[in-house]
Amino acid sequence: MKHLLKLLDLKESEILDILNLADQLKYEKKNNIEHKYLAGKSLGMIFQKSSTRTRVSFETGMYQLGGQALFLSPRDLQIGRGEPIEDTARVLSRYLDGIMIRTFEQKEVEDLAKYGSIPIINGLTDFAHPCQVLADLMTIREYKGEFDGLKLTFVGDGNNMANSLIVGCLKVGMSIAIACPKGYEPDKEVLEFAKAYGDKFMMTEDVAEACNNADVVYTDVWASMGQEEEAEKRKQAFKNYQVNKEAMAVAKKDAMVLHCLPAHRGEEITADVLEQHPEIFDEAENRLHAQKAVLVKLMADDDSNKK
Repeated sequence: MKHLLKLLDLKESEILDILNLADQLKYEKKNNIEHKYLAGKSLGMIFQKSSTRTRVSFETGMYQLGGQALFLSPRDLQIGRGEPIEDTARVLSRYLDGIMIRTFEQKEVEDLAKYGSIPIINGLTDFAHPCQVLADLMTIREYKGEFDGLKLTFVGDGNNMANSLIVGCLKVGMSIAIACPKGYEPDKEVLEFAKAYGDKFMMTEDVAEACNNADVVYTDVWASMGQEEEAEKRKQAFKNYQVNKEAMAVAKKDAMVLHCLPAHRGEEITADVLEQHPEIFDEAENRLHAQKAVLVKLMADDDSNKK
């Protein structure tokens, strides 16, 4: 693994290796065992989209691993004034040991990897959110013990989260159901990928059908960053796509609820359901541990002593 651009690029074994290392790093952190695997290393963090969890978890993670993180907004970089991505990639590769970028177009992430010579990590694009789904899978395994036989249901927009959850869940052996309104389906490339998994993948406009017998119920905001002008239109389109007590009534009694946050209580999820499921905040914490595992896998000089 040279980069983390999208989960479509990874084998099941690579995903599991990251999760196993994340478990190890979380154990070491909880037990005050230092793990300065990236001492002297520098991560550049390019933010075309704002963030709470991505910035804080990557910056804290690099510190805990013994390295440093540099926050780079478009105002700080010539890329914000029209410098070509290929020039930015080549120059930053001379200074840094890795780049994490949170942006709009997937092509921008792919181009950084194409023209640069250091590891590139996708912190979020409109197409994919691999770091979040690694944390999601880590949390599911913590609660459920294994992936085989589990069903995850995603309710809402067929966005970057839906895209990455479909790929991540299917690759580790889970089944996944998507409940979304017509016209808001996941990306065609992802749907084509899912075809090979037969009845392990289902897409429907019916929330109850999707949530039936689910082990994990997942949702995300109705309007993502960059879609603010569509907010009112989306509220109408998604008004029946809510994780609420009715949706949870048809899921398994011990079903988990996950949300990548921030959550809009009363829209995609009701306040009572969110407050009854503290695993959402374990999921948020696991962004730190999963991303530290990615950083070590990509940037450590020798990870042979890491499980």
